[in-house]
Formats: sequence, structure tokens, C-alpha cells
Amino acid sequence: MRDFNKPLKLVILGGGTAGWMAANLFVKKWADKKVQITLVESLDVGIIGVGEGSTPTLKRFFEILEIPESKWMLRCNATYKVSIRFDGWSPKSGINSYGHPFPSQVDTFTSRSFAVNCRTRRLGLATHTQPEDFLLNGLLAKQGKSPVAPNNFPFKMEYGYHFDSHLLGKFLAELAISRGVEHRTAHIVEIEQHNNGDIAALKTKTGDVITGDFFIDCSGFAAVLMQKTLGVKFQSYKENLFNDAAVVMPTPMNDIIPVETVSTALSAGWCWKIPLNNRFGNGYVYSSDFISADDAETELRSKLNCLDGDQQAQHLKMKVGRLASQWSHNCIGLGLSQGFIEPLEATALHLVQICIEMFIDQFEEANFTNKNRNDYNSQVALRFDRVRDYIVAHYKLNTKDDSEYWRANRENPHLSDSLIQLLDVWYKREDLATEIERQQLSDHFDSVSWHCLLAGYGAFPPLAANQPGTGDLYKDKNINDFLNGCSLNFNKHSKPFD
Repeated sequence: MRDFNKPLKLVILGGGTAGWMAANLFVKKWADKKVQITLVESLDVGIIGVGEGSTPTLKRFFEILEIPESKWMLRCNATYKVSIRFDGWSPKSGINSYGHPFPSQVDTFTSRSFAVNCRTRRLGLATHTQPEDFLLNGLLAKQGKSPVAPNNFPFKMEYGYHFDSHLLGKFLAELAISRGVEHRTAHIVEIEQHNNGDIAALKTKTGDVITGDFFIDCSGFAAVLMQKTLGVKFQSYKENLFNDAAVVMPTPMNDIIPVETVSTALSAGWCWKIPLNNRFGNGYVYSSDFISADDAETELRSKLNCLDGDQQAQHLKMKVGRLASQWSHNCIGLGLSQGFIEPLEATALHLVQICIEMFIDQFEEANFTNKNRNDYNSQVALRFDRVRDYIVAHYKLNTKDDSEYWRANRENPHLSDSLIQLLDVWYKREDLATEIERQQLSDHFDSVSWHCLLAGYGAFPPLAANQPGTGDLYKDKNINDFLNGCSLNFNKHSKPFD
């Protein structure tokens, strides 16, 4: 039971985007509840400001903090993101490229037709099933338009952002400090613990002792508190997801700034292309079991036409998986400290934000005690595992046959029961939405997202010999005209607030 006569001390170890997101949400939620928030970070830890993308969850984050886009986007070289385009993932299906747009409110008029067309196509009948043609953001991506709706547009638009992660971290730091978060720069050399194993304090190189009641580990892959101090085990996803490294480099921006991330399949992984205000951020995510770091850099340079080496490349290692327990004793892990699923669907900050919000709800509901720790651990583990499954499906369903990497992914037998059941329902021509509802998966990736993936890959049987020539709802309901009419409300994308 918390003693409300004295302040509760929350100590966040590590800055970066995850740490400062937590600090901002904590101070917003608990500023009036006698909660003191301290963030401790070492200036010795380097930060790589790669281009990063988000889901629409980040839009909600800034809405919670009451920060308008005009205040942060220009500062972070941010642009709007409405879709992710996948190039070259399923060439044998005849689909060289497909888009996975973020659904918006207006898509309630078209998404059912998309699902029906997909089921009709699974029966062998020819229907239109290109995902981006059924969702407004898909059309905006093709037209290069901003998703910001005018005041007279009666539907809520959902979208994400592209941004410089280093600059976003700096912006969030300034915001949190201005709202009352204490910022300490220190190199931590020792973690003090109580007799029951709880963390008591952080001891700095200069001898200072930073005490706390509850700690948040945002120390990156090192997981200083969760793994090194509390001994929480790490559950690797290596058998599910092969990629464990990346090489990144910038390239100049074009005159026209796109509104979608492009993910292109390469020989031993895939590369992203993320448009920022001032440049493109590029990176090749690959498996070191199938290609060396030098060869991966050479392949990325060839893809980007940067063979002269003028652009400096940076190499990163990734530890893909999650903690066995996300909350141990009086500490939780966030960001890379709690786990990482490769950046294919831009889920990193989405998971950070969702976990912070779940912790806030569980911690407060339990009167700031550990009462709900087991529930929190179960919920977060499920989140990570189901997001993993969606990413795994991208690799399992590939139809590339030009390298051992892609063949190994397609033949990989390590699938969860949840994913096996979903694919079984799809290939048996049953109702995928009903299965997603049965498994309660909509909080992770909903029916529209799964239909985008499966239809985008062309995961359909051969067409039947006899075609009735009817039953295509894309044509019957004039969806192209409807979405084109909606798109007239939007303007060409340019540098926001420049």
C-alpha cells in the first residue's frame, strides 16, 4: 500500500526515445499524484539518428500530451506516413509490389468489400484484391498527398510519421524537463538492492546515490536493471526471425517527399527507405548467418547507387526477442531493454507506448503496488508474441527463390499455434475475421491488416477455369470513384510546417 503522505519516486535509467516517452506520459498522468520522476542517462552512450517510422499510435501519443504537430514535426525533420510499400517479396505470385495503408474511419465503407473480394478470390474467382485500392490512405500514397484532413472532412484520418529518432529524443527530453521531470546525467557503476531483491538505488561514478521506489530500465540491449541486476531471462526469437544486424546510411531527398515507407527485399533481408524533411534514411536489415557485414554494405550501396563511399555507413547489431518477464520486483523494462522485433512494420515505438500505457493503468489500479505484475507480464508477452507472428508471416509467405535466405524463411517450421491457425483458416477459405476475433488478435493486427498482408502476397489458389465475370465488389460498388472523390479533399504532401 502506497503512503500518499510522501512522494513516490520513479527512476528511469536511460534516455533515448523510450525513456523520454515514458517520462512524458508519467508526468502527464501523475503530476498531481505526488509522483517524482527522475531520468538518469549517461552521455557516454552514443545515439544513432537513423530515419524511423511509426504507426498511428504516435499520433495519439502527441494528442495525449497536447502537443500539436506544428510544435514537433519540423524540429524532428518529420514527414507524414500513410502506408508501407513492400517491393519484391512475392514475385512468383505475379505481385511485384503492394501497399499496406493505415486504415482510417472512412474505410468502414470499403474494407468489408475488400474482405469479401479476398474470400471470393480464395474460391478461385477473379476479383480485385490489391490492398491499397480499398483504403483511402493507399490512394493518398499513390497521389503523394498529405493525410491531414480539412475541417469539413467528416471522417477521422489515421496516419503515422517518419522522423529522425535522435531529434525526437531531444525534443521529448526538453518537453519532459519543462513539465517537471528531473534530468540527471551520470555514469552508473553500481546497482544497490534491498534484501528482498528489489532495486534500492543507482550509484554513480562520482559517488552519488540515486534512490527510488520504482525503476524503469531503458538502458537498451544492455538491460542493466532487468537482466544484469535482476537476472530476468531473455527469450530469443532467433528461430522465428533470422535477421540480427543492419547497416544504415542516408541519401539526398528528392524534390517530392513520399508519404510511405518502402521495404525492398534484398538477398539476405530487406532494406527500408524512409523520407525525412532533409534526407532519406536507408537501412539494410539482414541475417549475419547468410551474409557478411561487408557484403551487406556493398549490396546496400549498390541498391542506393552509392558505390563511391561518399556516404558513411553505420553497422548495428540487433537482439531479437523479449524478456521472459517485463516486470520484475520493482522494475519494468521498456524499449530495447524489454525486447525488440525487427523494424519491418515499425512496431518498436508502438510497443513502447502501449506498454507504458498498460503499466500506468495497472500500477495505478493496484494503488502503486506490484499487485498487477503478473497480469502486466502476461499482457505484454502476448503483445510481443502476436506482433512477432505478423512479422514472421511476411517471411513465411515469401515466394522469392533467388537465395538460400528466402528459401530458408519459407521452409522455416517454427510457427506459433496462433499463426498456424490463421493460415489454416485462410487456405481453407474460411472466415479470417471470425478467427481473428476468436483469438482476440485485433489489438495487435486486425482483420484489415491481415487481409492486406495475405492479399498483398497473392496468397491465393489458381483461378478456376470457368469465370462468371461477376461478383467483384471493387467494380460493383465503384470503390475507385468513391475513394478518388474523398481524395479531392487532400493536398499534395510537402515539408510540414516549413
